[in-house]
Amino acid sequence: MARKAQTPPKPPARPAAAAAVPAIDPALLRTIAELVAESDLTEFEVQKGDLRIRAARTPAPPPPPAMVNIAAPPPAVAQAYAPSPAPAPAHAAPKVAAPPPVVEDESYADHPGAVKSPMVGTAYLRPNPDAKPFVEIGARVSAGDKLLLIEAMKTFNDIVAPKSGVLTVFLVEDGQPVEYGEPLLVIE
Repeated sequence: MARKAQTPPKPPARPAAAAAVPAIDPALLRTIAELVAESDLTEFEVQKGDLRIRAARTPAPPPPPAMVNIAAPPPAVAQAYAPSPAPAPAHAAPKVAAPPPVVEDESYADHPGAVKSPMVGTAYLRPNPDAKPFVEIGARVSAGDKLLLIEAMKTFNDIVAPKSGVLTVFLVEDGQPVEYGEPLLVIE
């Protein structure tokens, strides 16, 4: 039995259009790349006859914002007040609860009865602007009684009395920003 000689398969024929692709001029490509790089364009496309060139780039990310340390403004100094002993008329209108007097004194920072802020946030002495304060000066509090709220990251955190005693002084105002470790009030 005789074997037939096998001929290798022929590669597929190229379409006529592929054979007619014009050579791309490298100088033209460099010019287009320079134009895209020098402009704010992120994408560029040009077509002439059968030649179509598209260039695209991703824009550089913006530089990070500059970090600027801004010192917090000093807290407003509230004056402790003494009510004037003016006699009230018999038919006087009911009094609106006055905000508790606030004392700012660094001597309370080391006071043994000072209740310090456990976090950075905003201190609120009442549950809402129309309500009376949680506690008032001279009030007797027990360990675990709610004294005020500190709002931090849209969360209201109860600040409770660490011990029983009498509230003698507020060291913050309603709505005042507070720092970690800052004394808020004193219980004696």
